[in-house]
Amino acid sequence: MFALKLALVGAVVLAASFAARRFGHGVAGVLSGMPMIAGPIMGFVLLQSSPEHARAIALATLAAYPAMVLHMLSFAHAVRCLPWWAALLLANGVFLVAGSVLLWLHLPTLAACALAALSPWVALRLMPAHRRERTVLHIPPIELVLRVAAAVALAAAIMLGAAVFSPAVSGLLLVLPITGNVLPCFTLARHGADATIELLSGFVQGMLGFCALFMVLVAALPVLAPGWAYALAWAVVLGLAWVLQRRRVAWVVPAIPID
Repeated sequence: MFALKLALVGAVVLAASFAARRFGHGVAGVLSGMPMIAGPIMGFVLLQSSPEHARAIALATLAAYPAMVLHMLSFAHAVRCLPWWAALLLANGVFLVAGSVLLWLHLPTLAACALAALSPWVALRLMPAHRRERTVLHIPPIELVLRVAAAVALAAAIMLGAAVFSPAVSGLLLVLPITGNVLPCFTLARHGADATIELLSGFVQGMLGFCALFMVLVAALPVLAPGWAYALAWAVVLGLAWVLQRRRVAWVVPAIPID
């Protein structure tokens, strides 16, 4: 199971990297922001624990979810003036402080869901404007290897620690953006701030699906069998992804195309 979880992480990073090379940084960000890692991990949680414990983790994940949004927003603003390592430290510092405060507040379920649902829409409005590059990207094979290795190492550290933590801490670990920590660093170093902001904006769009999955689990687990609740959550995520793709998310921060 542990090897399968790590393989999922590596597969998502590879898929996002190939999507960036084929369709651009924005599409890579959307794919990375979807619950492609946390969703399968939550499926393993449902198999290995009681529905009550799984719902507690899902609720804690929702409560800490705005911290992940703040991570993306602070990262996007930091790349304008800081090197990748400083922007990474700042974004994760914001994530840890915000996540700890949110979990300490013990928000009621309705308030936690409302704040989680609102936060990505606000973040998209606050993202810095950027120039959208419409060029074919080149990612060297060695960079692909380093991307996957960094993501898998980070995921292994998180999952090995999650086994001994409470539902609140496990929820915080589930929203720690693994690909959101790895891909922006490589993108900033190779393609610059504009491409990184586009990636992070796409990531926040994809995080709408992340939020939807956990909201459905919180609502459905008390009334449905775990398998049906999980299937319903993924059906909502895929439906939302289809709607966003059809509408082209016209409300996203405007980009300045390069002639």
